[in-house]
Amino acid sequence: MDTLLTIVRVLPWADWVALVVFFGGWSGYATFARQRTGAKQSLLALTNLERHRWMLQSTRRDNRVLDGVVVQSLSASPSFFASTTILIIGGLLAVLSTSEQATEIVREIPFAARTSILVFDLKLVLLTAIFVYAFFRFTWSLRQYTFGALLVASAPAFDQYSEESQRQAFADRAGRVMGLAAETFNDGLRGYYFAFAVTAWFFSAWAFMFGTLGVIWILYRREFHSEVLDVLRG
Repeated sequence: MDTLLTIVRVLPWADWVALVVFFGGWSGYATFARQRTGAKQSLLALTNLERHRWMLQSTRRDNRVLDGVVVQSLSASPSFFASTTILIIGGLLAVLSTSEQATEIVREIPFAARTSILVFDLKLVLLTAIFVYAFFRFTWSLRQYTFGALLVASAPAFDQYSEESQRQAFADRAGRVMGLAAETFNDGLRGYYFAFAVTAWFFSAWAFMFGTLGVIWILYRREFHSEVLDVLRG
C-alpha cells in the first residue's frame, strides 16, 4: 500500500487526470473509429471499397504492371515513416541519457512546467513508447503491403476465371489485405498525432488534456467530415 501511494505521489493529481484522459481518449477513439469503419461511414471504409474495386479490376487485366507500381507506391509511405520513427526514437533516447541538462533547457522555455528530473523522464518515456508503437505499426503495414503484392502477382490470368464468383473471392481477399495494411498505417499515424498531445505535457497537465481533446477532434473531422470524404461518397 505504501509503495502504491509513493508511486501515486510522484505526479500531481492533475497529471494523473491528464493521463487518464489521454489513454482513455486514444483507446476510445480507436474503438469508435473501428466501429464506424465497419458501418462504412469513415474515410478508411470508403477507401477500402475502392481497394476492393481495384483488386476486382486487376483480375480483368492481362498486364498487371500498373498494379505492382501502385502497391510499391503505397508501401513507400510506411517505409518512410518507419525510418523517420527510428531517428525520433534515437533522439529521445539520447535526451533520456542527458535528462538533467535537458530539464534545465526546458525550464528556460516560457510557460514550461517546472518538474523534477523523474517526472521529466516519465514524459520522455511516454513519448518514446508512443513512437515505438508507431514503428511496429508502420513496419507491420509494410509487410502487409508485401503480402498484397504477392496476391496480385500470384493471381490467375484474366481469362482463367471460370466464374465471376472466383473474381469476387479474389477481390475480397486481396482487397482485405490491402485494407488491413492501410488500417495499420493509419494506427501509426494516429500515434504521431497523439505524440503531439504529449509534448503539451511539458507545459502543463491542462495543456496535455486540451491537446489530447484537440487531437481527437482533428482526427474525427478528418476521418468522418472531411472534404475528401464527401468526394468519395459522391
